[in-house]
Amino acid sequence: MKQQSKTFEASLTRLEEIVQRMENGDVPLEEALKLFEEGTGLVSSCTKLLDEAELKVVQLTKGADGAPEERTFTDE
Repeated sequence: MKQQSKTFEASLTRLEEIVQRMENGDVPLEEALKLFEEGTGLVSSCTKLLDEAELKVVQLTKGADGAPEERTFTDE
């Protein structure tokens, strides 16, 4: 499965698993390198998803004239 096709939540969960395994210190070097590579890919994917979400929020908060309107976020 391509990392970009995972949901943000699934990618974050996998990233947490990788960090936990590497923090234990009992992962052989070759596997640690593979986990590190996978982790960096997941971070990149999560960053892209967050950037896309931010863009959508900005687009949704444009005013009538097309200029962005700064609003206080409320949890309503």
